[in-house]
Amino acid sequence: MAKSFGSNPLTRRSLHYYWEVTKRHGGLFVAMVCSTVGFSVLLSYANPFIMSLIVDRIAESPVAANQVFQVFGPYIFALIMVNVVGQACSRLQDYTLWKLQIRASYDLATQCFDALCNQSMSFHSNRFGGTLVSQTTKFMSAYNDLLETLNFPILPIIVSVASICVVLVPVVPIYVVVLMALLLAYGGLSYWMYRRILNLNEKAAGAQNQLSGELADSVANILAVKTYGREDYERGLFDAANHEVVRRESTRMRASLTRGIITSAVAVVIMSIVSVFIAGGNPWFGITPGTLILMFTYTYSVTNQFNFISRSLQRLNRAFGDASGMTQVLDEPRLVDDVPGASQLHVEHGNIDFENISFHYTDGNAVTQVFDDFNLHIPAGQRVGLVGVSGAGKTTLTKLLLRLSDIQGGRILVDGQDISLCTQQSLRRQIAYVPQESVLFHRTVAENIAYGKPDATDEEICEAAVQANALEFIERLPQGFQTITGERGVKLSGGQRQRVVIARALLADCPILVLDEATSALDSESEHLVQEALGRLMQGRTSIVVAHRLSTVASLDRIVVIQDGRIVEDGTHDELINAGGVYESLWLRQTGAYLD
Repeated sequence: MAKSFGSNPLTRRSLHYYWEVTKRHGGLFVAMVCSTVGFSVLLSYANPFIMSLIVDRIAESPVAANQVFQVFGPYIFALIMVNVVGQACSRLQDYTLWKLQIRASYDLATQCFDALCNQSMSFHSNRFGGTLVSQTTKFMSAYNDLLETLNFPILPIIVSVASICVVLVPVVPIYVVVLMALLLAYGGLSYWMYRRILNLNEKAAGAQNQLSGELADSVANILAVKTYGREDYERGLFDAANHEVVRRESTRMRASLTRGIITSAVAVVIMSIVSVFIAGGNPWFGITPGTLILMFTYTYSVTNQFNFISRSLQRLNRAFGDASGMTQVLDEPRLVDDVPGASQLHVEHGNIDFENISFHYTDGNAVTQVFDDFNLHIPAGQRVGLVGVSGAGKTTLTKLLLRLSDIQGGRILVDGQDISLCTQQSLRRQIAYVPQESVLFHRTVAENIAYGKPDATDEEICEAAVQANALEFIERLPQGFQTITGERGVKLSGGQRQRVVIARALLADCPILVLDEATSALDSESEHLVQEALGRLMQGRTSIVVAHRLSTVASLDRIVVIQDGRIVEDGTHDELINAGGVYESLWLRQTGAYLD
């Protein structure tokens, strides 16, 4: 059986995040609650109470026409004031609720964005981007649903019960006792059924998130879908996820309808008992006509509000189910995090040291050891190529330098500073990274180039484009530097995207440069232009170049050959060729010498 929202850990954690945000705007929250209470008390209960006094006065003795305002003037004035103040509370309620939702939504969106941006690459590698977006949206919407549910019917129900007790207990205590017992049974039954279907809502929300993820994955890879003619296959995956959503939603619907039928039956029982009290109230207990009207009005009002408990608990179910996904993300420990009091990394020279590092990664229950007691020293300004077969650990080494993952043992030093003790942002702002697949933002060419230096002038952006051999093709674009590149830069060719990224790295002017297979996916002409740009980019910088294509590292100062997480060879191109080892074997294989 599912746990209730009070005992479900995920629900408690969701409420924790929501309450922390609400406390920041405590004045609005208090004003919202007070206005809701005032609105409910005045318009739903003060109005009928004054009317009951008028009825009782009429029942006492006839009132002459010329005495209407004299007798009923105070009642009329009270009714007008109750409605004026009640309507003012109603408008204040609208304003405070709306304002609180706007401000809290901003805070929640910022919190989710920060949590996602500060998570490790391992975290993002194991999740659909579309699912994370869906979870963020639902997390924010769930907060709004909770606020609206609090305003109606939770607070009005509390006001109703309190008003009935205050007004009717002195007059008909036995009636109030019976009514409260029935309402307590009604609320308890609704809550018990709520507990039974709480997990159904979480499962339905999970199915919705999976559906969003499947859709986002197919759309993001639409080129592969179309070029391989796999539309039917992707449709099958989407249909399977969609059918799961239908199944989960149908189960939730049946459980909710069953609960609604049962609670409606209880409401009928309550009104039946009320009818008996109303009919026999005067002869049995001597209750005045005005009080009888008040009893019926109050009971009808509170029963109607209790009738919304079923719908409200269903809304709460949905809200907590929707919030559960992002709550888990917010609770997820950061695999890579700054230590308390982390310092800023300052790089003057660019020396890099990998000292006795150990690193493994876990995929499910499988643990893969990549490095064990690995050592490498790179002097400032040296251009180093990392080569070896796939899976040797070359790219992993660069990711450890960037702290996209954290090592389990040893130290990585930059100019003698342990990077694990420095902030991640200050570290990465000292390293220009050019990956194999250059992905651009759906922004202008100029914005993409200036990403590493947002305050760059137009002249600096243009000069970076010149140095990256990118100016010629940029000037041919429809709007030049103001051309939108499209999502992930799809409007540009691979070589053009790569040169834009190189221009970005040039403009960032970092002392350390990491190139990860930066030319492996390019045609010969594009590779030539990119190689020229990379040559300029590496000048005066400590450079680490990961490459399978050995021609791209042959001219570097030093080549390090990695095999199974160990350095097996280290030297210049000529030294390694003459050594007759692993590097020579790789070189001969790529140059076709084995064919001779």
